[in-house]
Amino acid sequence: MTSPALQEIVALLGCPAAGNPAQYLFERAIAAAGLDWRFLTVDVAADRLAEAIGGVDAMGFRGCLLSGPLEHLVMPTLAHASPAARFAGAASLIERKADGLFGHMTDGRGVVEALRSHAELSGARLLLAGAGPTGRATALELALAGVAEIIVTDRAPESAVTLIEALRDLDTEVEITPLPFEATIAIPERVGIVVASRRADEPRSHFGGLRSDLVVADTELIEQPSALVAATQKAGGCVIDGLEVHVEKTAIDFQVLTGSEPDPDMLREALEDFLSA
Repeated sequence: MTSPALQEIVALLGCPAAGNPAQYLFERAIAAAGLDWRFLTVDVAADRLAEAIGGVDAMGFRGCLLSGPLEHLVMPTLAHASPAARFAGAASLIERKADGLFGHMTDGRGVVEALRSHAELSGARLLLAGAGPTGRATALELALAGVAEIIVTDRAPESAVTLIEALRDLDTEVEITPLPFEATIAIPERVGIVVASRRADEPRSHFGGLRSDLVVADTELIEQPSALVAATQKAGGCVIDGLEVHVEKTAIDFQVLTGSEPDPDMLREALEDFLSA
């Protein structure tokens, strides 16, 4: 903003916005960074999204986060989009720049950054369960990270096929393998990493063949442990819960908008407080 008397504003646009921890986490991070910024949480009906995005731009907001169906509906309103946003067909973060609104899709980066703390991605063979926007963004980031194989399954076969075709069009050396969806997804023996990416309106997936040598990431943001996390812990495997993934994503979002890197331990504590309240 041009005047130091004006505060930078960030918003969450949700459909619905209730129950989303973004404001709680960002306000903690804003205070810790000593920034004179403000965060707003706003419910936006899907059919009014274009107007809301126009308002974000017209009022000079620094940017906004998006949740739910707004992530894919926002794409036609943006002047620019990152490769991840274009690949996923959705944007989770909008940054206002001098030449227009720029859409980012940071879900996949959040998953991959969480995985890097527990597993070597280069050459890994991975099962991805879920081909929605988060799954698509995660698949792209994994391909760029140099995994050897991505096995894709989704309860909607057309979503899995579309993602597989898009990954093959990238012309990387990553092997892309379809896996028919079953009520219990059998984890192939060659797989070392499992990522479960569930859409909000879907039932949870169940997995067979959990082992002690697996790294399992569950992206679902709920008070832990989730059923998958508990089952993986029982099998002796390494777990990455939805809180860890969300902390990494939030840290990326905050850094993009503010240029500051928040303390992940602070974010994790704040997220646990929010979910247990």
